[in-house]
This record gives sequence, structure tokens and C-alpha cells, in this order.
Amino acid sequence: MAQNFKGRGALSSPPGRFDATRTEAVDDGWYAQELPDSIATRVMPERARSIISTNDSPDIPFEQSINPYRGCEHGCPYCVSGDTPILLADGTTRPIGALRVGQEIYGTVRQGWYRRYVKTTVLAHWSVVKPAYRITLEDGTELVAGPDHRFLTERGWKFVTGTEQGRDTRPHLTVNNKLMGVGAFAAPIEKDRDFRWGYLCGMIRGDGTLGDYSYPRNGQGGSRITSFRLALCDDEALERAHFFLSLERLETNRFRFTAGSDTHRPMYAIRTSACDKVNQIWRIIAWSPAPSKSWYAGFLSGMFDAEGGYSGGILRISNTDPAIISRLAEALAVFGFRFVLEHVSHQDRKPVTVVRVVGGLCEHLRFFHSFDPVISRKRDITGQTVRSAARLGVISVVKLGRAMRLYDITTATGDFIANGIVSHNCYARPSHAYMGLSPGLDFETDIFYKQDAAMLLRAELGKRGYVCKPITLGANTDPYQPLERKLKVTRSILEVLRDCHHPLTIVTKGVLVLRDLDLLAELARDGLVSVMVSLTTLDPEVKRIMEPRAAAPQARLRMIRELTAAGVPTGVLVAPVIPVINDEELEDLVAAAARAGAVRAGYVVLRLPHEVKDLFREWLAEHYPLRAAHVMSLVQDLRGGRDNDPRFGVRMRGAGPFAELLRRRFELARRRAGLGSGRMPALSTTLFRPPGGMSGQMGFDFL
Repeated sequence: MAQNFKGRGALSSPPGRFDATRTEAVDDGWYAQELPDSIATRVMPERARSIISTNDSPDIPFEQSINPYRGCEHGCPYCVSGDTPILLADGTTRPIGALRVGQEIYGTVRQGWYRRYVKTTVLAHWSVVKPAYRITLEDGTELVAGPDHRFLTERGWKFVTGTEQGRDTRPHLTVNNKLMGVGAFAAPIEKDRDFRWGYLCGMIRGDGTLGDYSYPRNGQGGSRITSFRLALCDDEALERAHFFLSLERLETNRFRFTAGSDTHRPMYAIRTSACDKVNQIWRIIAWSPAPSKSWYAGFLSGMFDAEGGYSGGILRISNTDPAIISRLAEALAVFGFRFVLEHVSHQDRKPVTVVRVVGGLCEHLRFFHSFDPVISRKRDITGQTVRSAARLGVISVVKLGRAMRLYDITTATGDFIANGIVSHNCYARPSHAYMGLSPGLDFETDIFYKQDAAMLLRAELGKRGYVCKPITLGANTDPYQPLERKLKVTRSILEVLRDCHHPLTIVTKGVLVLRDLDLLAELARDGLVSVMVSLTTLDPEVKRIMEPRAAAPQARLRMIRELTAAGVPTGVLVAPVIPVINDEELEDLVAAAARAGAVRAGYVVLRLPHEVKDLFREWLAEHYPLRAAHVMSLVQDLRGGRDNDPRFGVRMRGAGPFAELLRRRFELARRRAGLGSGRMPALSTTLFRPPGGMSGQMGFDFL
């Protein structure tokens, strides 16, 4: 059974990821006893380059909006299997289930005509239990993902599942698609003793010094000297060699070989002069008459760390010793790599032979992942284009018939590389300002805030050609999150809009809006602001279940009274209306808002897009098990027999007999209460004045 955490709406994610929350003793309408006692909110900056979003939906009464925060202590689950390997920024892989916030991985960006690999950062990480599908590609690559996950195809981003026709049509994978990337990542060769000896052979023959010589001593005959030294500027390879030698009981001394400078990195070395140790090292690096496959893998790894390089999409290993070149060729052939030999002559030193591995990024990553060379700077694929000759056509998309724990992440680029395939972050966020439910514990606890929001807004308002239109705060996420008390992102935005005499509308359920009453009253005097307060129930117990971390009903009514008293036009938004749960309160909610001073009223019926429908059922089963079937029956009656109807014109109110009944009840209640209908009165745009001294162009690139 899922665990019900205090102060959280979702039940799906496991507990214990974060430390306890610290709370302030302030009267902001949030119940102290409802704060979470086991899962804390985590706050992260969002480095946006633009802050104003635009909208052209006929269902939404605004064209511009700003969301100071991403997430409303809610979230949406679109994920892949926890053992799916993700390409890290050092060229290695790690299962997505083991990733952590802050880690560097690879994503992609579009540059000119091509999409290219770039390094990015994991901003959030979560899991959820969802139905699972297996996608199989021509080359054998397999991916297990939820139905709403998206992968990059030759025809753009596509969901795992969809419908061929009708209202629920969306781009989805078919057998005619080819996915983009390099295909399945290779599994690493086991680092057994043969691998370790092969690695030491390649490393020491490529970059080490082994001495065994004699010199005369005055009047005492000759003396034999033995020595071993390995000096490298890459500490990763030096540490691996030191460790592999220690496993053979060959301890070496570490020392600084050369100091660093402005143009050169410092170089460290390991050494020993003990005769028995040097002799054993000679035995380790001796050519074997019949090397094992594991030895060949280690040899390739050691030679690449010692003498290899990777730049411009070219993987090469160079050496002057024909015996080493011969072994390199043997080893590559054992693993099926194609390569070419290039001979480079020099007048003042030995000729060099370059072994170049061909086949593009697909084969280069197979080399890195199979043999695991340890120097990370030599595995950098940044800037390479997302294209390959790998056979990545979709063979099948099969429902596994069971739910699985699936994982997803948010990155700065909006995508990541999952088992060699370019994979999208979660595709959409619920409109939390209009939903009283949590889509999942993880995004209830991961909240992003817009860094430098005021600076970004000044820049956009100061652009040449900017057309002043009212801006809505809270279109997607409540601008008065509890964190706003400390961060003051929303207040900084209000200050810019006030200075520029720019009209705005606020949609909120947060009592913290009263903190900014000074700014709102000033804007209201010039007809530049209106506020809509979201009100879901008058019953504190129902509110505790539906919106455990939102302001209490009486606190929201107080918001309406104080805003109205300060001259701020204030309306009420009854949202969401859930059949059998709170629809019976519709008339009481409208009447209470009118008594508090509201001048307008609206409502929104519960919506269950893909990201929340399963979690809503889970929520019903936990809190209203005896009503669950009845609730879903009426929800589907509102949505034409389905859980959700995304069509413009009906998605906010529903359709059918029950939707018509709600509409008539609301209109009657509104007229009885003397409240206006529809949108708030138009706000003035004639007073707008751009901020001084701002110019330049900025892109639009929300995460």
C-alpha cells in the first residue's frame, strides 16, 4: 500500500530522500500541523533566458504570463526503467535510477542545421509506478518506458504510445520510425586479473620506463640497477596503474615529477627500485603467446590512456614500436572494430604508426564503454552531431502488461541520452493553479525558481517593438509558493511591473499575496491589476485532503476581503470542481466569496491529462474509496466517456448532461450573489513606459 505523507497529496514516490523541513512560525494561512514530517521541499534555481510566456489558447483569458516558480510541490511522471544506462559527461554510463541532482550528463542542443551533443546538468530526479512498454530497435537496442515518454525520431519527438486517429491523436512511435542516437551502450568487460595485466602492459609499454642496467664502481666491480617509473599528467590513469600494481603486492612510491606552469599541468609519477618488484613488472608486461579476450580489452584500455587521443570525432592510438602496433591490431580485430593504419615519417626521429578506429561515434562509444579507459578528458564527445549509421528503426512497441517503477530526470537542455537514444524530459506540467491534486511526490518536493527574474523582465519589456499586453502571474504555478516568503521572486517582478506601469493579473491561493498589498494597491489606483483567488472548499477537512499545503478556506476569504478593501479588483475561481467531492459546495463557495467582496466568479472542472489520471485514481482509492467509482463515472460523463478531453472550448468546463447541470447551477449562484461573469474588467495599457537603459536581444528557452 502506498504511504500517505503528511502535507503531501501524492502517494506514489518512496520516502526518505531529503532531510526534514524547517518551518517559520508565521500566520500565513498554512496549517503547521500539515507540514511534511518526512519529505522536505528542495529548491533549485532555473537559469532561464526569457521570462514572459505567450499563449494563444481560446480557453485562456490572457496572452502573456510569467511563472516565477516551476512546480507547485506537485509534478508529472514520464519515465524509463531504472536500469536504463544514461551517458554521463565523463563518457561513462550510470543507470538512471542511480543518478543524482547536480550530476553532469550529456544532452543535445540544436546548432544551425544539426543537433549536437553537449554537457548538461541533472536538475531534478524522481520515480513513479506506471504501465511499462518495451521498444525494440533493429540493432537489438531495447528501451523500457512509460507510454507518455518521448524519444527523438527522424521526424521529431514522438511519444511511446498514441492513437492512429481521432481526438487523442498525438505523434507516437510506429514501425516506420527511426530513433536518433548511437544505439545500445556496450557493457564493460570485467576487470579480472587478465584485464589488469593487459592494462598495465599497455600503460607501461606506452608511457612507462623500466630500467635494468649495470655500472662500474671504483675498486668494487660492477653494480646492477633496476628501476620502474610511470609519470603522467592525468591522475586518473596513474591511480589506476598504482591500484592494479598494489593488487599484485607491488607497492610503489608516488612523487611530483614536474611542477605545473601557466601552460602545463603538474605531472606526478609512481616508482620503485626494488629488484624483485621490477622483475615482477617485467613478467606482467611480457607478451603472452595466447592472450585472453579480457587481456586484449585491458591492453586497449591501457594503450589508449597512455598513447591515445580523441578529438574532432577521431579516435587514434599512436606508437613507434611495430610489436605494439601488431598487438593493437590483433586486439581491435578480436572485438570486431574496423581500423586503419596511418604511417607518419619524421626526419629527426622514428616513424610513427597511427591506429585509427573508424565507424563514427557509435563505434567510439563502444570502445570507451567496453574497455573503460579511465582518462575522462579523452572521452569528450561535446559538439559531435546526433547522427549515426546505426540501425535504429523501430521493430515493435509492446505493452508489458504490468506497472513498473520508472524514473525520469529534468536537465538544463530538456533531454538526455538513454541507452544511446536521445530521450526527452517529462513533456508537460499540469496547470497546478487550477488543480487541487498532486501528480507525484517528487515534483511536490522539487521546486525551481527563476533566477534574476526582475533583470530578465526589464530586458524583455525594454526590447524595441515590445507591445504592452496584460501579464498573468500564476498561469501554471501559484506565484505565492511558501518559498516566496524568503526568495521574493514574485515581489521583484511586481516591482518592475509597477515601475513600468504595466498591467497584470494574479491567480493565487496563497495568503502571502497580502504581503505585497502596498504594490498592488498602487497598481490598482491606475487600473493596472486584478486578482483571482482560487477557492476549492469551505470544509477544512476536505481542504486538508485535497490541498494539504495550501491556505485554509477562511484565510482565502480573508485575502478577498483585504484585497477588496485596498481597492484591488478581486474575483474568485472555484477550481477544480470535482464531482461528488466538492461540487455540492458550488453555491456556498460563490456566496461566501461574494460576502467577502469578490466582484467576479468563474469555475474550472477537474481535468485529468495523461500526467495525473492514474495518480488521481490512486488518490481517490486512498481518501474516498467508497466514492471512487461514482466520481470516475461522472468525470468520464464530463469528458465524453474518457478520463480527459483536451479539446479547446470544452476542456475547462466539460460537456454533456452533468456539465450542463454544473453550468446552470453556477450561473444561478453567480446571479443570486450579484457577481459579474466572465473575465475581469480590461486593464489599462496606455500608461506603460519601458524601463530606461534596456536594450538588446534575448532568446526564449525555458527548461
